[in-house]
Amino acid sequence: MTFDEMRERIASGQGFIAALDQSGGSTPKALRGYGVEEGAWNGDDEMFGLIHEMRQRIIESPCFGNGKVIGAILFEKTMDGESGGKSVPARLKERGIVPFLKVDKGLEDERDGAQLMKANPNLEDLCKRAKDLGVFGTKMRSVIKSANPVGIKEAVRQQFAEGARILASGLVPMLEPEYDITATDRAKGEKIMLDAILEGLDALPDDQQVMLKLSIPKDAGLYADLVKHPKVLRVVALSGGYSTEEACEKLAENPGMIASFSRGLLQDLRKQQSDAEFDGTLSGAIDQIHAASVA
Repeated sequence: MTFDEMRERIASGQGFIAALDQSGGSTPKALRGYGVEEGAWNGDDEMFGLIHEMRQRIIESPCFGNGKVIGAILFEKTMDGESGGKSVPARLKERGIVPFLKVDKGLEDERDGAQLMKANPNLEDLCKRAKDLGVFGTKMRSVIKSANPVGIKEAVRQQFAEGARILASGLVPMLEPEYDITATDRAKGEKIMLDAILEGLDALPDDQQVMLKLSIPKDAGLYADLVKHPKVLRVVALSGGYSTEEACEKLAENPGMIASFSRGLLQDLRKQQSDAEFDGTLSGAIDQIHAASVA
């Protein structure tokens, strides 16, 4: 797929984006969920080797290339690895799946009800390497924990500022100001965040587009204006800690948003499963998430 073909696939594809981007801090938890206990590896290299084996198993599963998965978000080490005898981005594109790269370096401590992203001075170098490998876009996450206008606006401002650096590098940024689904004031805070995002979009040049990855809103349909905004390529939803069933049920109430689930996709996969059991479990999750994304 060319860059323009990938853009069209994301813009109009009837499917969802898989999140395979667990980083160093979240990898032990992901492996435990997969049935690999923490004592099963010695050091980071073995740990990342085990998570890469899991991701290879997903990427090479017959159901992963059945057209229902239109994109996949990768961790840097996954981008640099291989699957099916090719680089992971090349293999994904061969299967009709658009590759994205997680580019943030983690979160700062909470301030004004939000956790901003840590400084990322080498972002342009990482984007260049990703583009050379055939990656289409990026993803970066901050977290909002309360309806504090100061923290919300600063988190959104930072997302757009980093997005501008990514756009200048020739990739499409996926902005992810995640709103903590356990926050008691989420409905109020999401409206503040929506206004901040619309302001950021209005300031973008007319020839630029971003993607948005957001928590499924407390009030269904809240992000309808973002879905149809000319400067938004696609709005995708994170599962945010919901189970697959809960996330799909809530996503289906928000037409135009598609899934970009991690836990919701992977929660029932186990290393101990036979290939047939693994593929059947993954296929069931893909079918369920796809149905909610195109509802």
